[in-house]
Amino acid sequence: MAKMTTCLWFDHGQARAAAEFYASVFPDTHVSGALASPADNPSTKRGQEITVEFTLLGQSFVGLNGGSNFSPNEAVSFQVFTDSQEETDRYWNAIVGNGGAESMCSWCKDRWGFSWQIVPRALMAGMADPDPAAAKRVMEAMMTMRKIDIAGIEAGRAGEATDA
Repeated sequence: MAKMTTCLWFDHGQARAAAEFYASVFPDTHVSGALASPADNPSTKRGQEITVEFTLLGQSFVGLNGGSNFSPNEAVSFQVFTDSQEETDRYWNAIVGNGGAESMCSWCKDRWGFSWQIVPRALMAGMADPDPAAAKRVMEAMMTMRKIDIAGIEAGRAGEATDA
């Protein structure tokens, strides 16, 4: 057993569906186990799954079928770095296209309310450009985008006009 893991609170019975969805989208992700509740409690009946263990992009998590008392918010997000537009599009489209929602500047939410940032490494490199004017243009380009368009970021960094 790991020394530390992150526990994600899900509404009644949604932890497995979320874990299986994440496993279908991201590499190095799998569902590894579950725990049935040994007794009735406010969120589950005896014998129902109370927790689901999974690994997401190599990180261990536990999904807790905790009920409707708490909801995720933007104070915590999953930041996933991508190496290409194809990878950026694949992750973004999977999250948004399966009941999620778009937001601004690389942010989106999955259908369970968890926030994700799908961040091309090109964006981070541009924002860290040693030329302050180039870094500023990258930031300005990003501020016009929902899903990050790497070509638009690179054009902004180079000082070229963009249609982002």
